[in-house]
Amino acid sequence: MTDLPELSVVTVSFNKAPFLEECLGSALSQKAPGVEYIVVDAGSTDGSREILERFAPVIDQLILEPDRGPADGLNKGFHRARGRIFAYLNADDRFAPGALEFARRYFAANPAVDVLCGSIRIIDRQGRSSWRARTSDRFDVRRYAAGVCTIGQQATFFRSEAFRRCGGFNVDNRVAWDGEVLFDMALLGVQFGTVWRVLGEFRIYGDQITGSSNYETRIDEYHRRLTAKLAERGVRAYGGAGKALQRALYKANLARHAGYLVARWL
Repeated sequence: MTDLPELSVVTVSFNKAPFLEECLGSALSQKAPGVEYIVVDAGSTDGSREILERFAPVIDQLILEPDRGPADGLNKGFHRARGRIFAYLNADDRFAPGALEFARRYFAANPAVDVLCGSIRIIDRQGRSSWRARTSDRFDVRRYAAGVCTIGQQATFFRSEAFRRCGGFNVDNRVAWDGEVLFDMALLGVQFGTVWRVLGEFRIYGDQITGSSNYETRIDEYHRRLTAKLAERGVRAYGGAGKALQRALYKANLARHAGYLVARWL
């Protein structure tokens, strides 16, 4: 393992006590020489701090201080990270078994790739998995701004140089800071690699951002802002009709849906 690139994982924790121990366990069970685990908690009051105290001896860095939201907490964690490869895991999600070693071996074997996007398994509040997985699409800034490029954050790993080049996470983004940092990396010309292997598990339930009632409205506003970013750089975005066509084709893409079924077993 010593010949593999060092990897730093950051978890931001804030009042996710019912899921936190599963999250920590999924990362710490994959600890190996060259793997660093950093946890940032902005001031949980639901018992999360007590869980973190129990795990503190095996967490490499525990940052307990207020922040301006998840993106700011992640920036703090990665500012202290020493690895050449970065990944992050929300406190209510999990890594799939073997994900960290797979990512390290992938980057060692693919030196031209800056960002690795794997597949994710959808899980519910109780941790039960959906009958389908979700594959990551090949990243494209025009398609992403149009809302037809899906990436599984829990299965995404990237080189530390690419992260630092793009300036880190946008702390004002409270809905899709994970997608915007990849979008900014792509605008810089970094190379993306995509695999079907399931590397992460994404928990969907009613009282988190993705499951909230106003999520679609907020994400539409987000995509409009990304379209403006493209215009600033002279990249032509899809117009209204083009965007509608792309979304229709995306929903009807049978190969993509078949890939979901195949990835379920990888």
